[in-house]
Amino acid sequence: MKTVKKTSEYTIKQRNDERYAVIGADKKAINGEEKVKILLAEGLIKLTEAAPAPVEEAPAEEAGEEAAE
Repeated sequence: MKTVKKTSEYTIKQRNDERYAVIGADKKAINGEEKVKILLAEGLIKLTEAAPAPVEEAPAEEAGEEAAE
């Protein structure tokens, strides 16, 4: 792993697969939201909005026929 940035609070390393690892001062990995915040602050990653989930429409004809019976 290649060291990208080192501070008193954490060290950012770039792995061989081009992803980043963030190691805290206590030598433990930082993961989740905290890792994302650090990498965003350093300008190493960019977040994009998730694509909206496709909406499945229930067939209106079938629902109407069942209610009539």
